[in-house]
Amino acid sequence: MRGQILGVDTRSGRGVIAGNDGDRYTFTPADWAQAGEPSIGMEVDFDVAGRDAISVFPLPGQGALAAYAPTPVSTRVRRDRSRIVAALLAFFLGTLGIHRFYTGRTGSGLVMLGLSITVVGLLVTGPWALVDAVRYLLMSDNGFARRYDAD
Repeated sequence: MRGQILGVDTRSGRGVIAGNDGDRYTFTPADWAQAGEPSIGMEVDFDVAGRDAISVFPLPGQGALAAYAPTPVSTRVRRDRSRIVAALLAFFLGTLGIHRFYTGRTGSGLVMLGLSITVVGLLVTGPWALVDAVRYLLMSDNGFARRYDAD
């Protein structure tokens, strides 16, 4: 059967095809029978097994296909922020919320800055900053990048 790819989840590789018969069929990366990556709007030929599309091939003339493999976080473009720098900022200037500004959390950074004006506020922001410093140090580089770096 022939159809057109309606959508592909870039994380899982699962996709949906609108068949020429008017029905929709799902496929997985294992069903993609071609070296390359499926993309929205691509015309394909496939076999049907229930509601699933299997042996999915792009039709000729669909352009060059890149090898299908989601890019892992570790090979992405240089990270904007370092977890070590964030931990050092939290430890030394944490009561002022500087580490929160560094990680892009300006709202909580402003709250910490405002609280640090009073002695009672320092009793709150001190432990808060210490917990943040320890959390940054215990977090993996990839976990920190997923949470605080913009892609």
